Amino acid sequence: MEAHDALSAAIAQRVGFKGLWASGLSISSALGFRDANEASWTQIVDVVERIVDAAHVPVLVDGDSGFGNFNNARLVAKKLDQRGAAGICLEDKRFPKMNSFVGDRHPLADVDEFCGRLKAVKDTTAPDFVLVARIEALIAGHGLAEALARAEAYADAGADAILIHSRKSVPDEILAFASAWNNRRPVVVVPTKYYRTPVSMFRDAKISTVIWANHSIRAAVAGMREICAHIHSQEGISAIEDQIASLDDLFDLVGYDELAEAEHRYLPRRPV
Repeated sequence: MEAHDALSAAIAQRVGFKGLWASGLSISSALGFRDANEASWTQIVDVVERIVDAAHVPVLVDGDSGFGNFNNARLVAKKLDQRGAAGICLEDKRFPKMNSFVGDRHPLADVDEFCGRLKAVKDTTAPDFVLVARIEALIAGHGLAEALARAEAYADAGADAILIHSRKSVPDEILAFASAWNNRRPVVVVPTKYYRTPVSMFRDAKISTVIWANHSIRAAVAGMREICAHIHSQEGISAIEDQIASLDDLFDLVGYDELAEAEHRYLPRRPV
């Protein structure tokens, strides 16, 4: 499940998700930037640190295209490894990238150059730090053969898994890739556009991981807009109190109980 800050991470973990996706789109949006490498990699790393601190499940970080060349990619990966992230996903676009669902200009990186980025990350991070190579060939209109060729090269360069991306409303090209790839590395998918596809279909195709990539922040936008509009128009909050989280719920999510326990343990007791 997508997380864009500590609070969204805590919520996703509490409802039962076993892993988190630190989404570039969602983090950038929460910071007031477009998903076009406008947020710096240091800003992304700082947010990821808070996500990791708030949740106790693996966090896979959307590393965009690596924020530059091999050196930038290994720097950001090293810092994410140090801050406790479980891995990074790099997409095979040139820098700066543009969100895959915006416009039609999505120039891909040269295969050999991108493989250099992947190798640099593997050489710099701990052995258990996961590297996912995200293939944008289908987004850019290059077809299945190009996607498979890139997957082969990226696996040889050290990628632990392959994320195959599509913006079609049906999963046909994703399932075709999974069938042809035949599980040579785990396959990750992001069904933002083909959202009507049942998860059982992904299981049947032996797809390893499904990322719900931006749904927490979209839910937050919708909810905040509705509540703000109501308070503004009605000049009051009595009618919406039961539609929002309670203060106790908020206090629980950010750990006030832990603070109370710590005060009991560490602060001197004063006579009544």
